[in-house]
Amino acid sequence: MEQDVESPAIIRQPKLPKQAREDLPKRLAEMDRTKKIQRYVQKDGKCNVHHGNVRETYRYLTDIFTTLVDLKWRFNLFIFVLVYTVTWLFFGFMWWLIAYLRGDLDHLADNKWTPCVNNLNGFVSAFLFSIETETTIGYGYRVITDKCPEGILLLLIQSVLGSIVNAFMVGCMFVKISQPKKRAETLVFSTNAVISMRDGRLCLMFRVGDLRNSHIVEASIRAKLIKSKQTKEGEFIPLNQTDINVGYNTGDDRLFLVSPLIICHEINQHSPFWDISQAHLAKEELEIVVILEGMVEATGMTCQARSSYVSSEIKWGYRFTPVLTLEDGFYEVDYNSFHDIYETNTPPYSAKELSDMANRSRLPLTWSLASKLSQQGLPESEQEGQETKTGLDEQGKSQQTERNGDIANIESESKV
Repeated sequence: MEQDVESPAIIRQPKLPKQAREDLPKRLAEMDRTKKIQRYVQKDGKCNVHHGNVRETYRYLTDIFTTLVDLKWRFNLFIFVLVYTVTWLFFGFMWWLIAYLRGDLDHLADNKWTPCVNNLNGFVSAFLFSIETETTIGYGYRVITDKCPEGILLLLIQSVLGSIVNAFMVGCMFVKISQPKKRAETLVFSTNAVISMRDGRLCLMFRVGDLRNSHIVEASIRAKLIKSKQTKEGEFIPLNQTDINVGYNTGDDRLFLVSPLIICHEINQHSPFWDISQAHLAKEELEIVVILEGMVEATGMTCQARSSYVSSEIKWGYRFTPVLTLEDGFYEVDYNSFHDIYETNTPPYSAKELSDMANRSRLPLTWSLASKLSQQGLPESEQEGQETKTGLDEQGKSQQTERNGDIANIESESKV
């Protein structure tokens, strides 16, 4: 009798063309490279944080000067022109209103009539007189007379308010022009941070430099680790900030920034990178924010430059290429190699693992063998033999003690 034998079904994958097979890894690599990384601070120092649902907007008006300084240039210039134009128009209207109420506009051809303002024959002339009064130009064609007390009072008010407007707006423009934000454009940070061995210890390093000949006075550097964390109680803290020690205890965070410097963070037990290895770093979602502060030598104003490094920009096993060379009578900095790095031999282990390896290598051989035996455990036969040997040793010691006691008694009896 014939029986039907079921054959297993074979599902064949569609065979891709050769060009598609070759282009697929490239496309995947391009997708990984083009994957958008959400930064907390951009590479140029701008903070990627937007404030929403701010209901107490009146707080911006309580500090109107800072609000105007923080505005963009186009809005600042628009407000600057608008404030002056409004004040000129307002006082021009007031001069025209005084002339209209006194009847000066009805006696323009009467030479015996003493107007409040000579040669003021309409709103345009009143507007021009307002500009001349507030800006203290004084062409001499239009002038106020002493027969107009209301005009004298308005002249005093416009002079005082005009001085206040000039001080406020000119001061605002001066502060905005002299802001040291553009000075930070010549303070550069390396494109990548590196992790390698220095003096036998694992270190995180990045490079900073100043392109200008005028130096930054009292320059200092600090770094923050931006990484979300979850506490033991289950609380989630987004974008938690942790200090990274870049020489605060030793004073290395205070810089003499004449030539490019490599800022070093030693990865020790107090470092947030203590248990991060090379493989672990590639999977981490973290960001290092570096902040360089100091006073501009020319103006004395405080300047701050910022940058950041995400995990993909931290290169494990690299060092920075030297940029300082000794020439004939001076040192020369080659900024073409400022961002260059080269590969060096670096263990892929974390600083914690390297410390444990070093500690084990320094231990005595007997201690290490005993620790291994205690960790692995002795066989039962060896344990029983050891217990038997221990019991015999104890019995031998007790018998020896009894013999010593008998000999001592015999010697005391002979003496008696």
